Amino acid sequence: MSRRTRLIAALDTASRSTAQHWADSLKNNVDAIKLGLEFTYACGLDAVKTVSAGHELFLDLKLHDIPHTVASGLTALAPLRPALTTIHASGGSEMIARSREALESAFPAGTKRPKLLAVTVLTSMNAEGLLDIGVNATPQEQVLRLGKLAISAGADGLVCSAHEIAPLRDALGDEPVLVVPGIRPAGSASDDQKRIMTPAQAAQAGADWIVVGRPITKAEDPVLAARAIMEELASA
Repeated sequence: MSRRTRLIAALDTASRSTAQHWADSLKNNVDAIKLGLEFTYACGLDAVKTVSAGHELFLDLKLHDIPHTVASGLTALAPLRPALTTIHASGGSEMIARSREALESAFPAGTKRPKLLAVTVLTSMNAEGLLDIGVNATPQEQVLRLGKLAISAGADGLVCSAHEIAPLRDALGDEPVLVVPGIRPAGSASDDQKRIMTPAQAAQAGADWIVVGRPITKAEDPVLAARAIMEELASA
């Protein structure tokens, strides 16, 4: 299956002015922007709407609570009209199913509904970290377990490490949307990410979207950094 891997710039900051500057600079140079917990908690939903104007929005809040609460939260977030939004797969099948129902109710047939993405295993986690929280499995085993559960319960796709793309495709086919953080261009620092790949490697593995933060936003020229990644994806 031929796919174009698209680039999401992660605008991870608590500063509205900084996020707005990045968003304005990166317009037409990335496929989407990500706003997450740090920005949303610091600046509020109105700021999310303003900063994301003119961009496809990946709203990455990783909701995880009882099913009713998560469903209600997604309904409250619907006016932001994100292209992609996240919940934790470890919330279980009922939470995932109720989340899907909430989005379908908020976005009737004929309107563009956000893709519901389930977070499997955070890219900062390795086998030792999983064992610390009582999971006696490798990251790949846990990703497969949670990925199968999430898709069967109604998620449109998954957030996963690039190293899990191939086994997920083998298990689930080409339809699920796979969004891959932990992407670092060659020569970049790994920061706090454990399971990383370059943009080209992730594209070749079959990612639908890659998420890149600090290698863009902390670059001397974020626009040039973003363009270089887009070119790398195009030639992968």
